Amino acid sequence: MTANPVRAVAMGTAMERVDGREKVTGRSTYAMENDAELDRAPLHGWMVTSRTARGRVLRVDASDALDHPGVVTVLDHTTAPRLASTEDRELAVLQDDRIGFRGQIVALVLAETPESAREGARLVRVHEQAEPFSATLEGAETYRPDPSSVGSETDTEQGDVDAALAAAPVRIEHTYTTPHEHNNPLEPHAATALWRGGTLTMWDSTQGVHRVAATLAPMLGIEPERMRVRAPYVGGGFGSKGPPHGPEVAVALAAMWAEGRPVKLAVTRQQMFPLTGYRTQTVSDLRIGAEPDGRIIALEHAVTVQTSAIKEFVEHAAVPARMMYAGEHRRTSHRVASLDVPVPSWMRAPGEMPGMHALEVAMDELAVAAGVDPVELRVRNEPEVDPGSGNPFSNRRLVDCLYRGAELFGWADRPPAPRATLDGDWWVGTGVASATYPANFFPGNAARVTALERGRYAVAIGAVDIGTGARTALLQIAADALGVGVAQIDLAIGDTDLPFATVAGGSSGTGSWGTAIIQAAQQFRADHGEHPDPGVQTTSTADSYPDTEHLAMHSFGAVFTEARVHRWTGEVRVPRMLGVYSVGRVINPTTARSQFLGGLVMGLSAALFEESVRDPRFGHFVTQDLASYHVASHADIGDLHVEWLDDVDERATPMGSRGIGEIGIVGTAAAVVNAAYHATGVRVRSLPATSDAFL
Repeated sequence: MTANPVRAVAMGTAMERVDGREKVTGRSTYAMENDAELDRAPLHGWMVTSRTARGRVLRVDASDALDHPGVVTVLDHTTAPRLASTEDRELAVLQDDRIGFRGQIVALVLAETPESAREGARLVRVHEQAEPFSATLEGAETYRPDPSSVGSETDTEQGDVDAALAAAPVRIEHTYTTPHEHNNPLEPHAATALWRGGTLTMWDSTQGVHRVAATLAPMLGIEPERMRVRAPYVGGGFGSKGPPHGPEVAVALAAMWAEGRPVKLAVTRQQMFPLTGYRTQTVSDLRIGAEPDGRIIALEHAVTVQTSAIKEFVEHAAVPARMMYAGEHRRTSHRVASLDVPVPSWMRAPGEMPGMHALEVAMDELAVAAGVDPVELRVRNEPEVDPGSGNPFSNRRLVDCLYRGAELFGWADRPPAPRATLDGDWWVGTGVASATYPANFFPGNAARVTALERGRYAVAIGAVDIGTGARTALLQIAADALGVGVAQIDLAIGDTDLPFATVAGGSSGTGSWGTAIIQAAQQFRADHGEHPDPGVQTTSTADSYPDTEHLAMHSFGAVFTEARVHRWTGEVRVPRMLGVYSVGRVINPTTARSQFLGGLVMGLSAALFEESVRDPRFGHFVTQDLASYHVASHADIGDLHVEWLDDVDERATPMGSRGIGEIGIVGTAAAVVNAAYHATGVRVRSLPATSDAFL
């Protein structure tokens, strides 16, 4: 067989989602929609959660629940199967009487129908003993976290920051805050589990099937090969479905109890708020000293965040300040308060989103203080090498993004002073912010290539498509690597029975999995040649590709926005938003555009609406649904435009691509509030920028 001279679709060519028809016609099966694969009617689970923020469960009275028709059993810490390991307290579900946060799982009702399970859960009476607790970041004692929680050094310092700041002709010093935020994917967290013959099968709404198996199997006391996790379709995650959470352990324990009978468990929208992770509140103290022309001399970014007393997670918000702009003297630090609250976790661009928001609003303030155009200020502070590591960048085209965005947006016509344009009752202004995200690559991914009849190939990797279009992009990468059309590739993903794949997170998926597929295809050709016999196959594990020891690997972008603020009500509207990005080769422009647009919308939503409010008296989020936790809707979205530079970065991946899933949200909220400042002269340093701030 010779390579097809006309490939149906290759890398870099727009292609509709291969799973689009299944999704829009309702044929795609999600975690709760696998009845066709079950040989018995499932039990349905419903979680009962704690009402105290810290304390003990004295007794679970399930008598009324057990009398309700359809209720089969109620599991609690005295009756649930035992875990082999309870070291991870977030996942040690129903193992003891300790309560670590309000909303913790304290019982699980199993019933014949979801309606019976829900009513049974309402009838369970949990007697709790409350203990003193702390649930407020303000005034809390802080500590220096472990570097592993930050992902690099907790603190960094270069030069003499204090002396340089004191001597700087231009200085700004302000505090910027972001609130608690929740991911809220369209499909709530859910799973179906079946324990039979010592093997656990789980259909899970997860971002990483192998991660779920690797985490849960040791806890359940079984070998990883005795646990199969499948995720054929996932309705979004934004990071919340990256690490496993308590509900996945709960449904596994329930399946063990109900041996031979499947158990379904869907997390309600309200239960997602305490049980499936969230972005923690951040407080950024930023000091910048500069020359009169705006060139940075010294910069300090000190971050304070909260974590849960039962499990540490750190929002590494100061890390971008280490590499974003030039400046001889710099200091970054992270401090954490351990509170009796739910466990925070990943949310789109954890660290970079709140950290770059603070930095980019501060840069706008520096531009005003120095009397320099905000675009020009960023250009003047462009570093020659990574300021933190001293390594050259594999590819850094931030200046190109800024200039191209300014051209497209009509930046040259911008009035230099704020509060200069009034259109009817609306103050009008424009703002800009830079964006960056690391080009993450996770080694160890494996792919399998098998020759089929008539020149076709089967390609398999355990990757998960959470709605990003990864299934389509990987199909294009496989076809390109094997020199055939995409119609000649059968791609299998989303199953631990397939070769190992890392989690869909950190904008690393397509790069890490695609590298594995390319290297497997290359090894397949070396093993079997251009004319393979049907049935022959090669499985290959990808080597670590990028040279991160000697190169700084990042993507960059620039976001431009127009804000209109009503002079009587303070209402903020964003009629125009533009993002220009440098992300290496874009594998599929169709799905990539969706990712960039989604990031911009999520950033706009963070700027103006999103805030999870915790009641310090009881330790729980009072905004536990989409009626009280506001996200941007269609009516809030104006003219969105995205563009990416013509670029290939083969030092990042063999495809020349870098990740795109998260960079769209980075800097976007800052661009919005910077535009609102330009419109009104009112500087907002705490998100969300609600109407009252402008009155």
